[in-house]
Amino acid sequence: MFANGEVAKNRVVIPAMASETADERGFASDKTFEHYRRLATAGAGIIFVEYTYVHRSGRSEPNQLGVDSDAQIDGLREIASIIKATGALAGLQLVHAGGKTNTDLTDGSLQGPSNIVVPVKDRQLEQPTPMTDVEIKLWKSSFLHAAHRAVCAGFDMVEVHSAHGYGINQWLSPVTNHRQDRFGEHSQGRSLLLLEIITAIRKNFPRLLLSARIPGQDFLPNGLTVVETTALAQSLVSAGLDLVNVSSGLGGWRRPRGRNAQGYLIDEAATIQAQLSAPVIGVGGIEDGDFIDDLLATGKVSFAAVGRAILKDPQRWGEKYLYQNLGALNDSACRDL
Repeated sequence: MFANGEVAKNRVVIPAMASETADERGFASDKTFEHYRRLATAGAGIIFVEYTYVHRSGRSEPNQLGVDSDAQIDGLREIASIIKATGALAGLQLVHAGGKTNTDLTDGSLQGPSNIVVPVKDRQLEQPTPMTDVEIKLWKSSFLHAAHRAVCAGFDMVEVHSAHGYGINQWLSPVTNHRQDRFGEHSQGRSLLLLEIITAIRKNFPRLLLSARIPGQDFLPNGLTVVETTALAQSLVSAGLDLVNVSSGLGGWRRPRGRNAQGYLIDEAATIQAQLSAPVIGVGGIEDGDFIDDLLATGKVSFAAVGRAILKDPQRWGEKYLYQNLGALNDSACRDL
């Protein structure tokens, strides 16, 4: 049971995965509704809706879902309703791409903490413009207004996407944040923007479940380490975070070199869970329920996120691992989190 009394029916999470089904204005389409109707057949306890931009300057693909306008609420409400009809908790992931996009998608703006090009494996990005105090305030208000729209749409939870090299990750990482003001210089300064966003959402929506997707590490030289992200997670929980979703950092969501088995990001998640009172979600190519049962039985994480394996055939995956009500996946212990 979470602090607000909500209960996840099992320990399986469907993480946010881009469907590219929205229209060019960021509005959900019939294809979006069908996508989540299909995913929901897996029977997961928590389903996160794909990364949803909070401001036009943070858009990273032409058909990305948006939550920057009140006019988008009706479509988001339909998605939340589809998810909740299965008994799952519905989460909306909020994102600003920062410098991990291009100006064709952002009306000419490319914002980041510093003028450091975001390193990605598959392409050369443009150089972002260091953000002003006005732009920092805009980001904070955009995330807060987006959370408000999520509440109006009936979501149980919002998740602030701070991993995979997107905007907030760029603020957290010493690779991309070279600022000399209070938002830089050291790890506490680099985490300040995220902490202020989490604090503002918690203050304004005390009953809303609040998650952050953070890097376990950056997987880049001189990037974030698991020691730093563990301290970050502790600070976020102190600020009111309910759930910590541990993924990868500036190196992107792809499998890090040398990690071949399923659960390839579990080591970092387990390190953070061991130092945290709040539940942690582990992820990384997880495929089957037996593996999840082992994770939960050993206390490495509190929830396991299954993305591509469920996306391939949600109903079949659920029938194999969830509907039979076997093992720790459906253990009533999840009520005691």
